[in-house]
Amino acid sequence: MSGLTSATSRINYVKEAAGEPYNIWTMVLFLSAAAYTQDWMPLVAGAALEATYLTVVPAMNAYRRLVERRAARQRQMLRRRQREELIRTFEPRDREMVEYLRFQKSKIYENYLKFTKLEKLPESIQCLDTMWEQFVDLLDVYRRRKTHLRSVNRNAIQNQIIQIERQMTTADVATRPLLEHNLDVLRRRLKTFDEIERSVRRVEAQLQAIENRFSLINDHIVTMTALDGAGATDLDFDELLANIEITKQILEESAPALSGLNLIESANYPESFQPSPRGRREQYE
Repeated sequence: MSGLTSATSRINYVKEAAGEPYNIWTMVLFLSAAAYTQDWMPLVAGAALEATYLTVVPAMNAYRRLVERRAARQRQMLRRRQREELIRTFEPRDREMVEYLRFQKSKIYENYLKFTKLEKLPESIQCLDTMWEQFVDLLDVYRRRKTHLRSVNRNAIQNQIIQIERQMTTADVATRPLLEHNLDVLRRRLKTFDEIERSVRRVEAQLQAIENRFSLINDHIVTMTALDGAGATDLDFDELLANIEITKQILEESAPALSGLNLIESANYPESFQPSPRGRREQYE
């Protein structure tokens, strides 16, 4: 709700009203009349009408709702275009998963209309569009997080911890605090890595549950016996929505951990002194 409020608060209703085609063409007519008659009276009348229009229309609730619906449609179209561009960047396996779910969604719609003999899909069924879009967004976050984990060599961190622990047994008084600080950083990295790894596994299970839920809904519709659409009320969308919300919550909860891992890694290896990946692999493998 807060997101909707912030989006509508950014709308300049006066600017929207001024840009309406009928308003622009009205002003063009007044300018043309002034140019044709060589009289300034049409300009005065046009200016007075425009001032009244920009005062009254933007304040009307009906016009504001119209502008908000139009802005929502534009945002939706932009998100769809961006989402399709995002899908094209996916790896073949992820892209296949997304397209399979899109196919499942279309089959659900097709079978629902077929078995209920209805001409229009109810909103309770059309919510699958939103679910599919959220699945794509979640899959994008999941794959980027998994890619990040692959870039971190867990064994190398463990080997560094063992090496520093050995060095501390023979370190002098001046060197020991430095080794303790480095050891603390490495242990924090390892702990954060494990937390993100657990969240990735949970997210993967949730994504699979969402995918299987689409198939279950389709199976339910195919086996419906009611021809009036009443059987649709038996479809349990709450579980699928719960799966999506749980997945989003997992990602949100682990986001600080991922940021912390980046910060810890940057602090432990300043950019100007960071060893090359190849050199680190040779040292710790």
